[in-house]
Amino acid sequence: MPVVVVESPAKAKKINGYLGSDYTVLASYGHVRDLPPKDGSVLPDEDFEMKWEVASDSKKHIKAIVDALKEDPKLILATDPDREGEAISWHLWEELSNKRGLKLEKADRVVFNQITKTAILDAMAHPRQIDAPLVEAYLARRALDYLVGFNLSPVLWRKLPGSKSAGRVQSVTLRLIVEREMEIEAFRAQEYWTVKAVLTSPRGQAFEARLTVLAGDKLDKFSLANQTQAEMAVQAIQSRDLSVKSVEAKPGSRNPSPPFMTSTLQQEASRKFGFGARQTMSVAQRLYEAGLITYMRTDGIDMAPEAVTDARKAISDKFGDKYLPKEPRIYKNKAKNAQEAHECIRPTEMNVDTAAAKISDSDQRKLYDLIYKRTMAAQMEAARLERTTVEIGSDDGQVMLRSTGQVMLFDGFLAVYEEGRDDDVVDDDDKRLPQLAQGDKTAKESVTPDQHFTQPPPRYTEATLVKRMEELGIGRPSTYASIVTTIQDRGYVEKDKNRLIPQDKGRLVTAFLMNYFRKYIGYDFTADLENQLDEVSAGDAEYKKVLDRFWRDFSAAIAETSDLRITEVLEKINEVLEPHLFPPTEDGSDPRLCPNCGQGRLSMRTARAGGAFIGCSNYPECRYTRPFGPPNPEAEASAIPPDGKLLGEDQGDEIRIFKGRFGPYAQRGETTEENKKPPRQSIPKEWEPEDVALEDAVRLLALPRLIGPHPEDGVNVWSNIGRYGPYIKHAGSTSDRGGTNANLEGLEDVWTVGMNHAVQLLAEKKAARGNRGKAATPIHELGEHPEAGGPVNIYDGKYGPYVKWDKINATIPDTIEPADLTLSQAVDLIAERAAKSGKKVAKTKAAPKKKPTAKKAAPKKTASKAKAAPKKDS
Repeated sequence: MPVVVVESPAKAKKINGYLGSDYTVLASYGHVRDLPPKDGSVLPDEDFEMKWEVASDSKKHIKAIVDALKEDPKLILATDPDREGEAISWHLWEELSNKRGLKLEKADRVVFNQITKTAILDAMAHPRQIDAPLVEAYLARRALDYLVGFNLSPVLWRKLPGSKSAGRVQSVTLRLIVEREMEIEAFRAQEYWTVKAVLTSPRGQAFEARLTVLAGDKLDKFSLANQTQAEMAVQAIQSRDLSVKSVEAKPGSRNPSPPFMTSTLQQEASRKFGFGARQTMSVAQRLYEAGLITYMRTDGIDMAPEAVTDARKAISDKFGDKYLPKEPRIYKNKAKNAQEAHECIRPTEMNVDTAAAKISDSDQRKLYDLIYKRTMAAQMEAARLERTTVEIGSDDGQVMLRSTGQVMLFDGFLAVYEEGRDDDVVDDDDKRLPQLAQGDKTAKESVTPDQHFTQPPPRYTEATLVKRMEELGIGRPSTYASIVTTIQDRGYVEKDKNRLIPQDKGRLVTAFLMNYFRKYIGYDFTADLENQLDEVSAGDAEYKKVLDRFWRDFSAAIAETSDLRITEVLEKINEVLEPHLFPPTEDGSDPRLCPNCGQGRLSMRTARAGGAFIGCSNYPECRYTRPFGPPNPEAEASAIPPDGKLLGEDQGDEIRIFKGRFGPYAQRGETTEENKKPPRQSIPKEWEPEDVALEDAVRLLALPRLIGPHPEDGVNVWSNIGRYGPYIKHAGSTSDRGGTNANLEGLEDVWTVGMNHAVQLLAEKKAARGNRGKAATPIHELGEHPEAGGPVNIYDGKYGPYVKWDKINATIPDTIEPADLTLSQAVDLIAERAAKSGKKVAKTKAAPKKKPTAKKAAPKKTASKAKAAPKKDS
């Protein structure tokens, strides 16, 4: 049987169902090779040779493919239709064509944009060879990322303690977030006022209008700068009679948004569901593998003609012909570049709505519903509106007010879908006005002034960040999610209420790179490099020339930093960040003068554990510190400086709170040559380190607490706080490895639990331990394994429900209720778990064939010939 290789077991199962028993469909489980994370994996001096290594987890998957190819050497590579998918196919061929014993003459490459029977069979009927330019674009991108990461990151480690890594696109994205934060910090709010009036029509209907002309002059945003001016404007309105000067009604329309591509799907899922970019792509991947949507990594917004036809029919059937435009809507991609411009992300079948899709997982159901409605709306009629503007004024022309409103005449696509907004926007137009005519007198119910302040630009969300990256042309659909995730995993950025906030480490890395590697984190430079890679993928540029041009300048920039001293780097960053760290004082005094000793100068320092703080140049005589950032008296009062926050004294010892590598802790006394390990105790996660008081720290440092001798054996019972929370221990001392431990319910129990309750908890723990080894009772029996035999049951375990077959336990995902789990789903979970652990689910239907002894002869050396075969075509 020909061997078809795809990336995932779920995709393999779906495709196998379409191809039938005439094919063997196996999964590679993603990339099978990568560059080892060490020096020498890319060799610029040897024509950019790349040293690939098969991942340890991939070896068993490669072996399964090799075993299948020994039965039938026809190889069909059916990985995803983008650059990454092409790279996986190339890696598979490179690895398999060198396997001894395999007689592979070529590999067929098949691509499809959706996992449906029609698309799969059509792809199988039209195979091609591996796309060499697309592979070369991948090789160039992978080499660039390696060369930047493995040459720039060590510079950061040496020159900027606490930094973790730098990346070709990662660092540019971080720069966006840092620069936005600096815009926010430099922002100075400006006061302005508006005046609105509640007026009534001759028929007694109330409506709002805002002041637009005062003393005959048109007002702009800042014309009314303070309360006095606003109150004078109120008086001007109150002292005059008002009437309608004009009424203008204009028809308007609103067109639907185009179908989704990767970036817009991530943005909308973030707005409407709060999904992060990685979560959105993970959910979309499962929908794609289930055959419900088209491929989810794309720059394209065009729809296949047959999909447009199906969508129009579904619209006509569901809403009627009045919701259908006379001609299909045609969308053309507007991005700077569309290297990965596959078709848009849409349902594979437009007549299958969310209810008909019968999706059990809630996240998948929500995302499918979003994609379905957006795709339908994209082919529907525009919404028709009537926008009305009424001008009201005094007869002398000194005062004019305006009222606007709109009426929906036909909802069109809005019957299905309306795009979300990144930030709350107040739309005064979205209201209905009473019937008014020119000359109508209007009475004044109230006239009120409103104070406003200009707002700083908002922090990025993952959605708005991806949108900005797309606008600048940095990153690609296949990389947006990983880039946004990486800068958070590195601790450079944190997410708070869905907003991305740069941390100290991120600011420092950006400041360093902006000074010493400005070119390489430039937006235009990064976008231009992406365009060069796109030219490689189109076959219009040679990838090694792109690498050579980049490396020639980049390696020189790296060499120039070799003689830099850390003090030089820190002083330079002090200089660059001075407006941020040391803004001008109100009294005009030196903002860098130490407020503690009055002599030293404040400057930025780095902590060994990473991050930064502001310290005095007279250290250690002056130990003044404050948090990294502009002066903030409230933050300084509660912050924990690098040399600890002094809480007070107890029994003659200073009690301080420190931030260590493994979290915050309390310490009694100073660390000295004589006392290298003073008493310490970790701050419980339930407490905010900055809020810990002296009494709390003293209580912590008194632990472990001796409750007393156990009444049965006289051995001590202790209470303490450990790695997994509060507990009691029955042992001679808390350092003894033996004894019995039992968890306490709450943190306060550590200081309050008595002997009676402690004895009860220890007894319960011993009783529970006595039940170990006994056969657990299943909470649900699903039946026999359909392929291998043996019962498949659901159990309730310590870490949640799981499914068990033979000796394989597979956790049931949170998204599935154990009661709803089917035997088919359970078998899939078991198969995935078995694959991860290297076990096999043996079929009982047929015994394995024994190979004849004669076939064990050494195979002919055909590897070089086999490897060369596809290269002439690819």
